[in-house]
Amino acid sequence: MNDFIVGPLPLWAEILTAVFAVLGAAFAAVGSFGLVRLPTFFRRVHAPTLGATLGVWCITLATIIYFSVQGASLFLHALLIALLVALTAPVTTIFLMRAALFRERQKGSEVPPPT
Repeated sequence: MNDFIVGPLPLWAEILTAVFAVLGAAFAAVGSFGLVRLPTFFRRVHAPTLGATLGVWCITLATIIYFSVQGASLFLHALLIALLVALTAPVTTIFLMRAALFRERQKGSEVPPPT
């Protein structure tokens, strides 16, 4: 088994890897901008969660393509990272939202606001 990187990638693999890497970075950036731009915590909490999850999936696809083509075998180790992020990000968001709701209700605020 050869663990050394041998030669450049084929053009199709370079393009796919680059597209998924840039797409992942774009999703992460949009999530970060949402965190900064949205006015309240309850609106702000969704953008980074969705951006991080989508960004991680795109970066994972880029990693799988790159290392699978480079190593001439299917590289699925990166799926574990994406799976853990996909499981922990929503759970963390739920806990953050519950804590924020609890604190707002302790202050006497009416949350959610009446319609």
